[in-house]
Amino acid sequence: MAQGSDDERLTRFPMFREVDPALLSEASRHARWRRVQPGEAVIDYDDTSDEVFLIISGTVRIAIHSASGQEVILGEAGAGEIFGEMAAIDGQARSANVTAVHSSVLCCLPRATFLDLVLKTPAAGLLLLRLLTGRLRLLDARNVELAVLPVRHRLIAELLRLGRPREDGQLRITPPPAQHVLAARIGARREAVSRELSAMAREGLATVSRQSILLPKPDALREGLRRAMAGDAGKGGKKG
Repeated sequence: MAQGSDDERLTRFPMFREVDPALLSEASRHARWRRVQPGEAVIDYDDTSDEVFLIISGTVRIAIHSASGQEVILGEAGAGEIFGEMAAIDGQARSANVTAVHSSVLCCLPRATFLDLVLKTPAAGLLLLRLLTGRLRLLDARNVELAVLPVRHRLIAELLRLGRPREDGQLRITPPPAQHVLAARIGARREAVSRELSAMAREGLATVSRQSILLPKPDALREGLRRAMAGDAGKGGKKG
């Protein structure tokens, strides 16, 4: 891949928009550029690498796999986002696996180079703090959902997070995640997700196709979720 064009992409990366051009130029000289294909591992759990990865294009999935092979999906990240920053900050081993979902181009920054950029640029440091805070809030929300909500409402919460608003007020998820992926995101079995999606479709709360999942009544879903969190789960289905 052309080095010049990649250097230019680095200067336009959202977190580094206010970084001094001289610092960015220096960082680009230490950067390693990598292209990964779908299914290719980028980071392995518990390895001791400490590079930070900037996603120039594509999508990656962050997950943890148990000894029995069960996958827990923590999230996905796309163009303009970063991952691997925790090991760079605390020097500890990697806490998750990262795998390419789509063909992706990554900029890999050495730990010292990344820290130099964010510590010398308050705006970049603040964006990093906001990123970490957002991830912590999401983790807190999912922990609470897993502890107190049945599968149906955990699924609804995840669909509401994934949905993108349309002009008519409905939410659309496209492309739709596979059912086993949704299950891994909410700590449930694929069969339970399939059952709840079918029930939501019968009740007019979701339209599921190969192209998308449409949520025609997001306000009703949010209200039902609010009531479930308050302890009035109603027809919530089974807990696990």
